[in-house]
Amino acid sequence: MKIATFNINGVKARIQTLLDWLDRAEPDVVLLQEIKSVDEAFPREAIEDKGYNVETHGQKSFNGVAILSKHPLEDVVRGLPGDDDDEQARWIEATVTGDAHAVRLCGLYLPNGNPVSFDSEGRPERNGKYGYKLDWMARMEARARDLLAAEMPALMAGDYNVIPQPEDAKRPDAWAEDALFLPDSRAAFRRVLNLGFTEAFRARVRGPGHYSFWDYQGGAWNRDNGIRIDHVLLTPQAADLMTDVGIDREERGCEKPSDHVPVWVELAA
Repeated sequence: MKIATFNINGVKARIQTLLDWLDRAEPDVVLLQEIKSVDEAFPREAIEDKGYNVETHGQKSFNGVAILSKHPLEDVVRGLPGDDDDEQARWIEATVTGDAHAVRLCGLYLPNGNPVSFDSEGRPERNGKYGYKLDWMARMEARARDLLAAEMPALMAGDYNVIPQPEDAKRPDAWAEDALFLPDSRAAFRRVLNLGFTEAFRARVRGPGHYSFWDYQGGAWNRDNGIRIDHVLLTPQAADLMTDVGIDREERGCEKPSDHVPVWVELAA
C-alpha cells in the first residue's frame, strides 16, 4: 500500500498538477493539505474518475485536508480532538483495509505559528499564532498516545510545519527565529516521536539535502534552498510493515507546482 502526503496549496488551482502526479506516482492513498476549498466545491469528480474514494474536511479559502483512497474509507473523523472551539480544518482520520492489514490514517496540516509573539516573561503568548501552534501540537500528542494504545498500524502524515534538525534546511541559520524551527516547536515534535513513533523518511535516509518545500520567492527552487517539513510518523505496528519511503522532489519542477512535493511510504498492508 503506497501512502503519500501532499500539500497541494489550492486544489482547484492545481487540480491538473494533482491529476498528473496521480497518474505518474499511482499512490493507493493520498493525504492532502491546504485544499483551500469548502467540501461542496472540492473537485471530487475528476479524482473519483481516477478510481479514488474522496473524503474532505474543508474550509473556505484557507487550510483544509482530504483523503483520497483506492480502498474504501471507514470510520472517518474530522477535526483534532481536544478543543471544540477550534474551527480550523486541519485534521482528518479514516481507516483503510489492504490485502493484509487495516491501517488508521491521520492526515494533518499543522499550524505555521508565525508571526511569533512572547509575553513579558518570554513565554509564547497563548492567544497568539505561536501559542495556537504549540497548543495544537499538545492535542496532537494526546491523539498520538491514543493511536499507540490501540496497537494497530497507524500513521500521522502531513505538513507538520516543523524543521526537525538543522540538516533539514539548506540554510538553517535563516530559520533560527521562525516558528518552524524554534526550540519549542522542535521539542514538541520530538515528544511525539519519543512516544514510540518512527519518522519514516529518516528511518531509511540520512544526511542533508533532502527537502519537501521550496518557497516560491527568491529563486528557492533553482538554488535548492529548501526545507523538510512534510513528515510521515508511524506507530510501531506500521513501522514493521514499511518497505520503502521517498520524496517526489521532481514534482517541484513541473508546470504550476505546489511549493511542497509529495512524501510517500510503502507498507506491506
